[in-house]
Amino acid sequence: MADDSKKTSSGARGAIESYAAVGDSFTEGVGDPGPDGVFIGWADRLAVLLSDRRREGDFRYANLAVRGRLLDQIVEEQVPRAKDLAPDLVTFCAGGNDILRPGSDPDAVAERYEAAVADLRASVPTVLLCTGFDTRGVPVLKHLRGKIATYTAHVRAIADRHDCPVLDLWSLRSVQDRRAWSDDRLHLSADGHTRVALRAAQVLGLEVPADPDQAWPPVAERTAADARRDNIQWAREHLVPWIGRRLRGESSGDHVEPKRPDLLPL
Repeated sequence: MADDSKKTSSGARGAIESYAAVGDSFTEGVGDPGPDGVFIGWADRLAVLLSDRRREGDFRYANLAVRGRLLDQIVEEQVPRAKDLAPDLVTFCAGGNDILRPGSDPDAVAERYEAAVADLRASVPTVLLCTGFDTRGVPVLKHLRGKIATYTAHVRAIADRHDCPVLDLWSLRSVQDRRAWSDDRLHLSADGHTRVALRAAQVLGLEVPADPDQAWPPVAERTAADARRDNIQWAREHLVPWIGRRLRGESSGDHVEPKRPDLLPL
């Protein structure tokens, strides 16, 4: 008899009845606020796309992600809970906050990341991994592009070794557009989260209602003065507080709890 713990991801994707999302602000949905003030995000949107394939009440979803979490915190706090929930699918997007920290080593982060992937794959049929974004056009973060690219290469290699589907954000060209990002330029906008959800659904073999890489509508060209003014306002409102939190050893996720800690019908 085949060992279910070794079931390939491709063989499990057609029967996803439960899904647990693990990660940081990206997976929590920061940048995509709902009408009740709770963030929505790509993982919630993916859960809706998955639930549409099931009978009403026949799909369960948990989102364990918390903004600001480092890889080791995610592994300690969220991975055991995800395993206990025993879902058909886990999305595991982690390590980005580690890579952004000065002096961090993407090779070392990737080693710890792979250990967590192996742990999840021992009991979860499908574990979807996420690469980093290409930050060549993002102020400040463009200087970390080499580190992010190295980590992305590791994630793809880890996915190959552990038979995991990959949500390749580096190749998603549509999120290079400024409109894919929120005002803080660190988190996706609602439109950006929507495009990521559509790409994730495609990776899992779902038919989607729109092409995540479809072209954006044309916009009026901005002047250099407009760009400088926007950059100054962004630095004052978002960059300086972000740097300040790091200097003080604080996190935006301090005292934040997962928004959906149990597998509940969607």
